[in-house]
Amino acid sequence: MFLNLADSATRGSRADPASGSPLAALPIQAAVPALREALRHGHAIVQAPTGSGKSTGVPLALRDESWLAGQRILMLEPRRAAARLTAARMAAMLQEPLGQSIGYQVRFERTTSASTRIEVLTEGILTRRLQFDPELAGVGLLIFDEFHERNLDADLALTLALDVIDNLRPDLRLLAMSATLEAAPLAQLLGGAPVIEGQGQAYAVERRYVEPTPARGRTGQLAARSGAHASAAPVAAVAPCVRQALRDNTGDLLVFLPGVREIRQCQDALADVLDLTDRPDMNGQPVEVLPLHGQLPAEAQDRVLCGGTQGARRVILTTDIAETSLTIPGIGVVIDTGLTRKPRFDPGSGLSALRTEPISLASAEQRAGRAGRLGPGVCYRLWTREQERSRPEQRPAEILNADLAPLALQLAAWGVSRPLDLRWLEEPPLAAWKRAIELLQRLGAVTATGTITALGRAMGRLPVHPRLGAMLCAAAPEARALAADLCALLSEPDALRGEQGPPPVDLGPRLRALNHWREKTSDRDIGAARTAPMDRRRLKAIDQAAAQLRRLISKAKPVTTDQTDQSALGAHTPATLLMLAYPDRIAQQRSTSGRYRLSGGGGARLPEQDALIDAEYLVIAHLDAPSEIGPGLSRVESRIRLALPIAAAELLEQAFIPIEEEHRLHWDSEREAVAARQVRRLGVLILSEQAQPITDTQAAADLLLEQVQKQFPTALDWCPAARQLQARMVLLHRHFHHQGWPDVSDSALQATLAQWLTPWLSGKTRLAEVRALDLCALLRAQLDWSQQQALDRLVPTHWSSPAGKSHPIDYSSAQGPILAIPLQEMFGSRQTPDLLDGQLAVTLHLLSPARRPLQITQDLASFWRQGYPEVRKELRGRYPKHHWPEDPATAQAVTLGRKPKAKP
Repeated sequence: MFLNLADSATRGSRADPASGSPLAALPIQAAVPALREALRHGHAIVQAPTGSGKSTGVPLALRDESWLAGQRILMLEPRRAAARLTAARMAAMLQEPLGQSIGYQVRFERTTSASTRIEVLTEGILTRRLQFDPELAGVGLLIFDEFHERNLDADLALTLALDVIDNLRPDLRLLAMSATLEAAPLAQLLGGAPVIEGQGQAYAVERRYVEPTPARGRTGQLAARSGAHASAAPVAAVAPCVRQALRDNTGDLLVFLPGVREIRQCQDALADVLDLTDRPDMNGQPVEVLPLHGQLPAEAQDRVLCGGTQGARRVILTTDIAETSLTIPGIGVVIDTGLTRKPRFDPGSGLSALRTEPISLASAEQRAGRAGRLGPGVCYRLWTREQERSRPEQRPAEILNADLAPLALQLAAWGVSRPLDLRWLEEPPLAAWKRAIELLQRLGAVTATGTITALGRAMGRLPVHPRLGAMLCAAAPEARALAADLCALLSEPDALRGEQGPPPVDLGPRLRALNHWREKTSDRDIGAARTAPMDRRRLKAIDQAAAQLRRLISKAKPVTTDQTDQSALGAHTPATLLMLAYPDRIAQQRSTSGRYRLSGGGGARLPEQDALIDAEYLVIAHLDAPSEIGPGLSRVESRIRLALPIAAAELLEQAFIPIEEEHRLHWDSEREAVAARQVRRLGVLILSEQAQPITDTQAAADLLLEQVQKQFPTALDWCPAARQLQARMVLLHRHFHHQGWPDVSDSALQATLAQWLTPWLSGKTRLAEVRALDLCALLRAQLDWSQQQALDRLVPTHWSSPAGKSHPIDYSSAQGPILAIPLQEMFGSRQTPDLLDGQLAVTLHLLSPARRPLQITQDLASFWRQGYPEVRKELRGRYPKHHWPEDPATAQAVTLGRKPKAKP
């Protein structure tokens, strides 16, 4: 590949033709002697402002150093566009095509040769290259450019490089470069590496603070349509700021926005603010409004980065792709919304979600510096000075907020199961690390001890997330093309967009549209197979990515593990392939339409009125981390973005899905009985249940016992006789517990239920059978033979009066045993009846002939002496025909109040 960048390279470096070297005029050249000296002895750090030329000047200045001994320089860039353009710019400065002494490699694209001395590559490429060649044979210097961005791949590459230096290549040099890097911690990690300060661009950049205010008209409507988030007000302020900047300044405009959505909104808004019919600005020059973001094809990115139409002013709407590394020709004005959109990983749920958030002060300076690369410039900041004070100094390292599954897989391939065995600038967070290992184990990539499997090694060689790598590697040969299509659809920007609200969740229309595009059908044909507009340029990018993946796996043999045995290779429908990547995201619909339970735990919901709203089962590919509680939702639920429906029968047929079958006993609350079911379970999901006969009688008894425990007051037949027996035994325990009388109080019985009730539950499954048990017999069974013999003597159920009648003793009162008896039947008794061999007097309730209480006493003798005379007077008047002797202690007891017959 050869890009004609000679003109832009010369403009970017301001080379002096008379000097004979394209590097002579670069500001970084002043720091090169000190850098050369530092690298002769070890590692180094270069800290130089934007516009110093370090990305192009430093590699070219070092390529012929004697300590390199002819070895290559590898320079890492955080973005593909920066890697391609930096390499092209260096080649142009040397006036040679790419692929000779200067080359590059990004995902699915490489331009190098045997004569390449400097190779520019993205950070993830180096990680995979180290797995194939741990010694980095033929490489003498690794340059980490723009290291302040602290990408996950950059941190991992640095850690692995340090391990290589410590164990295999002590001669390998490391160089980190940045304009805003906090250098001290990195210098310490590199063994006290010197920090070389470089000179930057001398052109001043005026910073103007513009407080964003909501715009009226279509611009305001567009901002409102985007939702109530942090980017609404700054985006609404962009269009009027662009108009002012075009009027007040010269040069092209670079506008930083948080994401592609906002770029599209601003393109629409600028069509209102600027009269673009003939595309003139306020000074009569033509105007081009151009997008620049990572979802654009490489050719479109290069056209923007390399320069525009001669004589036209450009308004470039960009994400943070243009924040570092590249000098874009013609830029004199920067408009900065101060926002970025980054994925943030939630280790609690194992999910990531894009978050719009303020940029750091360091990033703000990087963006402002874009305006001063080629001359004095202006930066409009759409925030206030006061708001600026709350911004962080540096952006947090991605390793602190990222999904660590790719990192964990690479470390496992490196032979490391404990990340702290290596040297890190920021150690991986423990919670996120554990989630990553759990996922890799579920995918079959690592064992329970963290050792990588054959499948894991195959996955690690692919430039995709481990989930997608598992799908590609385990797919049957005839299903690999479909797996590659799915992988490309999930890795590349979505080609399907919803015109109103979120795009449809179903991946099916996207697959059909991709196949139609390959068949080169018309737009109308593509439209017949879709439910929303399809972006043909993105379909082309997806097709190219799928083709690259097919080439990578075309010659590889399918790899199987316990999770993906040979029977799994028959799975070749889109949904079953997707299950290989997302076994924990198989979702079962709840009772409420659109809400789902995930096999790995947790809940999820579809957008309202989505076409999949009634699908019984889904396989979910993209799932946002929970962020809100919606109306009527009982808990936080994740949002489903991309999924495929799957039928229950198809799900149950897949041998590689870990479906557990169990003979399950459960409690049928309606029947109040133990029931048996054959249950098929996937994670927390119950896929099917079928009634079965109970075969495990012991388990059934245990479950029945558990229900008796829960329903103790009502589960047993506590008839009056049982309660009286319990009260008598409780009384004996209270007075004679030292003699071994058991505690049969409710609390004690419930606590020891398994000990005394289990023998009586054999063969029983229903609560009705438990209630039918003779509870008195169960209580008596807790007494030994001698206690059973003593029970009726110590605490009799009845007492025989002097009149010869038997009366029950009530033991249920909290005041103690009560004997309710007619007063006249107690004549002739001198003492109160007692229990427990005379240790406890009963409480007498002495009744009138009408069975109403006359006296309550435990001292009958005292009552005869003191209370009875008054009672006798009253009773004689009320019941004159009844017998009321003067001395009741010696009188004969009578029944029914009749006077005793005289003795003959």
